[in-house]
Formats: sequence, C-alpha cells, structure tokens
Amino acid sequence: MQRRATLAVTTASAALALLAGGTPAAHPATQAAPAPGTLVSQDIATAGTGSPYYRIPALTRTTKGTLLAAYDARPTLGDLPGNLGVVLRRSTDGGATWQAQQVVRKEAAPKGFGDPSLLVDRETGRVFVFYAASVNQGFFGSATGNDESDPNVLQADYSYSDDDGLTWTHERITAEIKNPAWAGMFAASGEGIQVRNGTYKGRLIQQYAIRNNGANYAVSAYSDDHGATWRMGTPVGPGGDENKTVELSDGRIMLNNRSAPYRTVAYSSDGGVTYTPFQQDKELPDPANNGSVARFAPDVPATHPRAQWLMFSNTATTSSRSNLTVRLSCDNGQNWPVRKTVESGAAAYSTLTPLGSGTAGNDRVGLLWERANYQHITYSSFDVQWLGGVCAPVTVTPPVSLPAGRTTEVTVRVVSQNDRDLPPGSVSLTLPSGWSAPTVTVPALKPGQGANMKIPVTVPANATAGAAPTTAAYLVRGSQRSYGDGTLTVTTS
Repeated sequence: MQRRATLAVTTASAALALLAGGTPAAHPATQAAPAPGTLVSQDIATAGTGSPYYRIPALTRTTKGTLLAAYDARPTLGDLPGNLGVVLRRSTDGGATWQAQQVVRKEAAPKGFGDPSLLVDRETGRVFVFYAASVNQGFFGSATGNDESDPNVLQADYSYSDDDGLTWTHERITAEIKNPAWAGMFAASGEGIQVRNGTYKGRLIQQYAIRNNGANYAVSAYSDDHGATWRMGTPVGPGGDENKTVELSDGRIMLNNRSAPYRTVAYSSDGGVTYTPFQQDKELPDPANNGSVARFAPDVPATHPRAQWLMFSNTATTSSRSNLTVRLSCDNGQNWPVRKTVESGAAAYSTLTPLGSGTAGNDRVGLLWERANYQHITYSSFDVQWLGGVCAPVTVTPPVSLPAGRTTEVTVRVVSQNDRDLPPGSVSLTLPSGWSAPTVTVPALKPGQGANMKIPVTVPANATAGAAPTTAAYLVRGSQRSYGDGTLTVTTS
C-alpha cells in the first residue's frame, strides 16, 4: 500500500487570522441545557460575513465532548474548481455557544478545498476531516489517473487533529485509494463512521462518490489501523451520488444514497468493502439532495431496544430543496414511522450526530443544515420528546379501487415495536378535499402485536379518477405519533 506524505500543518492562530466569519453565538455561555421537548436553533455562519458564501455542513462530537461544525467558505455558490476553503467552528458547551471561525485548509487561487466530512476515531480521539482538493478541474471535469501532482485530477485530501480540532495536519491519499481508471472522485460530505461492534470493530469508514465510464457510483474508503493506511472498497451503482453509511445492530453496514425521486439503499456484510445492488426506499422521498443517516444510540449493546434506532434527515420532497424533515426508524431502517418537519421552507444539505448516549434522558441530537437558500449554516438540536414519535410502523392497504360516490373500507395496520405495552390509541387518514373518513380506535398493543383497522372512506361523486395520496397517522398517549403513506385509486363510472 502506497503511503502518502504529510502536506502541511494549520494552526488555530493562523486560521483565525485568515477568516473570522460566522455570526456570534445566539446564547450566552451560561445558558442552561435546552428544555426537554424543544428544538433550538442558531445560525453559525451567514453569507457575506467573513466569506461571500458558505455551503456543505459537516458535524461531529469528539471524544472530549466538543462539537465540531465544518463547512465550505466559497467566493461564489459554485463547487470546485474554485478558490474554496474548509472552515470550522467549535463548541465546548454542547452547542450553546460557538468559538470564532477558524480555517482548516485554505490556499491561494487557483487551489480549492471543499465538501468536508468529519470522522472521529473514538479509540484514539483523532479527528479527521475529508474533502476534495482541486486546481483546474472538479468532479465532472477531472481526468482519470491518480497522479497526486496532476492539476487536472480532483485529489482526495484529508486533515487530522489530535488536539480536539484546534490544529490540523494535511494529507493526500489519492494514489492510495483511487483506481486510476476512475475520473472524478470526492468525499461525500457530512460525517463518516467508526464500526463499534463485531468483526470489524474499530474500522473507520468514509464514503466517496466516484465517476467511471460516464456513470456515478458510491464507494467506501476504510482503515483498520486508525488512519495510517486506507483502502477502497468495491463501487456500488451506477446511480451513486453523495451517500452515508450507518452500522446496524446486526453488524451490517447500510449505505443510504442521494437519489430522486426516492433515496436508494445498499447493504454490506463485510464492513463496507462490498455492497448489494441499490434498491429504492419509497418511505424516503428525495429531490436528489444530500441527507444524513446515523445511529441514535451508537454505544448501546446489540440487545438494547435502541440499538436498532436510526435517525435520518433530508429535504423530504421529490421536486425541491425544501421541507427539511427528521425521521426515526426503530427497526434498522426497514420502516420510518416517526417524522417531524424542521423547516417547511427552503433548506438543502443536512447532517445529524448524537450528542449523548441516546438513552432515556440523554438523547439530544445535533443537526447542522443549510437554511434560506444557502444564506445560513444553521445548528439545531432536538430530543425524542420533540420528535413526539412512537415505534409503531403504519401500513396503508387500500382495495384495488375506490369508486367515486361510494364508501369503501381501507385497511390500516399498526404494529408495536415497543418493549412495553401501548395503551389504546387512534388512527386517522389525511384525504383530499371533499373526502371523509372517521378516526378509528386502535386497541392496546403488546410488544410485537399488530392490529388491522378498517376505515370507511367516502369518495365524493365528483372525484377525479386516478391516484390520490393518503397518510395514516397513529396517535397514542395523546402526543406520540407514527405515520404511513399510501395511494388510493379512484374509479368513476
């Protein structure tokens, strides 16, 4: 395996002198922890303050509990190639306040560095930030080959810090991980993972998107020696793009990929080296925008009820970068019954990271995202109580058709994935204007138990023939909800 050379060191003092952008902290350092059941937000970078533009959020929590938020400082909204730099802010009080913006990597034009992804080695404490490095070409224009001095090759760089993000050392690993037959290649922004359990415990995994023969693929770079050397797995695709991985409770790695009109997923049983072919997850609509997936409680044992909990964020539409939504799965991503909107208006990239153990009373989550048409990088945090969800997937099973002017039963199934009994609840349907259906009582459910509810749906006589979307909402304990989407087909005589 070819070893790369260290490129340079960036110190915090030099970095602070280069850029001092970002808005001041919105809260004083003495602020108490956010109240349970709340979403709190503040802008940590604003276009025009310190840099004309900021884009591409990355977020992690170090072994010392410091929050690191990295992102691009850009002269325009354009991607590489361009004179972009990777900048960072630190918070040592759980996100209440943020230190002044520092530069991780910035050099004179035409050089550029962008699309950061943070990754913490929780055994050594080392923090990595991966990014692409350009001179003449970006992803789509990059030449094939892996010559680390070729200005027409988009390079694979990273910086690492052994002092909790205060100073950074730069390395280039293009020759180490890039197949010379590939053209463009860049690290998928957000956060990489470290495997916590099983055969590949301790493995570091960082996702990449690569271009080969005119098509895009997703692939994992991985290290089993704390980043001393890196290897590249087998690409999955075509149809790959910016993508994230998450360790499941059964030891597999799930890859979640940017794709329209739905996210696509693939699975690895060998620690991210090879993956199954992509398949759509139709519970996750996507306009082809970068999103995030992560374990809610990454350190709990596989037998713990929350070991199967995953959280996911993206702009949950098929047509625009809006409706930023957070979801929770209680079964390793097979279902996503819990969802809540963070921002219904314009939003773009987002990344999630747990702020605590993920267990009761220590279950706050950090979210870094692009707000208001790329005007702000915003930091938010929330907990399970704010999500207001319940582990109970909902499935809508309609009849073949619903005749206009008639009342027809639609079956809604609710299955409890909780580890304790659920009291009686209710289920209702969201329907087009003019339609009607009653709210139906759901009986008490024991762990693993399901119930099929028959809901009479009345379609008006003047309804238009064709598909009509519906959402079933299960409500229990007065405030906990889960959801399931379906399509009703209307027929007219």
